Amino acid sequence: MSPALLSTLVLIGLVAIFVALFRARTISRTKRRSELMARPFPDAWKDALVIHFPLYAALPREKRDLLHQHMQVFLTEKSFEGCAGLEVTEQMRVVIAAQACLLLLNGKGDFYPGLRSILIYPEAYRSRRAALFSSHHHEGEESINAGESWSSGSVILSWHDVRHGARDKRDGYNVVIHEFAHQLDQASGDADGAPPLHHRSGYRTWSRVLGEAYQEFQGNLDRGRRTVFDEYGATAPEEFFAVATETFFEKPRQLREAYPDLYDEFKAYYELDPAAW
Repeated sequence: MSPALLSTLVLIGLVAIFVALFRARTISRTKRRSELMARPFPDAWKDALVIHFPLYAALPREKRDLLHQHMQVFLTEKSFEGCAGLEVTEQMRVVIAAQACLLLLNGKGDFYPGLRSILIYPEAYRSRRAALFSSHHHEGEESINAGESWSSGSVILSWHDVRHGARDKRDGYNVVIHEFAHQLDQASGDADGAPPLHHRSGYRTWSRVLGEAYQEFQGNLDRGRRTVFDEYGATAPEEFFAVATETFFEKPRQLREAYPDLYDEFKAYYELDPAAW
């Protein structure tokens, strides 16, 4: 047997082993997740969500059941860590997980595969590295942040802002939804306001609709007109996507009236219709 043929056979064997291991790992993960989804959802968690995340109670029954399943996986696979002396409680984990998993009800997000940990500060925190990451409401090189989404595998949140955003389901402000929208966006590489879509053919319409809405939004701000979006969404296309996602879930009827095409794009992407809840 020639050295070249031997090398080829060895390479083929290594590829076959790699493929087999990958398939086995995928099957094992799928089985484990199915078992997690089948677990009974604790009544104490439901009670916590009704009190601390009113949007949960507005969900249609089948969507709540699906949210429960997603949360079981999310809470098992992701690490929650307290910062600046904060002790993370079960309530914190449940409330954050519910909001994060709300964005996954279309089944396409795969539980944020690049995310490993959620870091929680008691209140808004200072960061000198804000310019390196997508962050919510930051200013300058040193900033006071309510949240950040890092493409390196972490989301950082202020628990004070998490509670505030979750308790008012109609103010258009929700730091968890905002930062996890960035996680979806970052799944396609750099955050640019265009997350992975269900069909490649959808990018042209997505780009046109969001681009037009973004320009109109900026124009309204320049003219001093009130808008359905938080002003922070005008800072960059990726921030517009995150702020528009907050608006989609918390001001759906206003968004549908002001930007019907944009609402339809988000409705198709998230496979949800919050205006009907």
